[in-house]
Amino acid sequence: MAKIITIAHQKGGVGKSTLAINLALCFQDQLSVALVDTDLQGSLYHSRDDFPKLVIIGADTLADIEKLAYDLVIVDTPPYLSNKLPELFLHSDFILVPTKAGFFDVMAIRSTIALIQEAMAKSAGIRAGIVLNMVKHRSGITTDVRGLLETLDVQLLTTVIHDRVSIARSPMTGGVLQSGDQKAKDEVTSLAEEIVDLISV
Repeated sequence: MAKIITIAHQKGGVGKSTLAINLALCFQDQLSVALVDTDLQGSLYHSRDDFPKLVIIGADTLADIEKLAYDLVIVDTPPYLSNKLPELFLHSDFILVPTKAGFFDVMAIRSTIALIQEAMAKSAGIRAGIVLNMVKHRSGITTDVRGLLETLDVQLLTTVIHDRVSIARSPMTGGVLQSGDQKAKDEVTSLAEEIVDLISV
């Protein structure tokens, strides 16, 4: 049965789809990977022709996802609290919550975290982590933001993904691993490795 990584945050504009694509491309060298777009807008699904070596599909139900014959399934979710999330979380091996480093971005994460905690209470095998994403180099991460994230009872991952042009453009350029930006590659690879370590616990 496939391992399922779900990427979720109720707020739009936190880079979920870009992370989903780049993680899928990072994993596909060693695993058979499917990327699933559950957003009704279907932006990932409609970009599938730009990634001929990556399986990108749309899925309406959890049953559709669980039938997929792949080693790993990465699920991109809508930028709102879909009624499908509780069931999807319950069947996920890992839930990744990207957030920007701003105060209001962090405050918006609480409803998503509450759903994750409900799923974890029902299934002890679920792992989850928050990743700081699209972090501005000059502004950095304030102590207040870190402090807020560390009170949420979901692990704050060590990896930080910075706001890089190569990452922002990666859905149009075949993924960040194809770019010449070594720092961006290192960040995405580090995130993938950190997720693998947590799933393996």
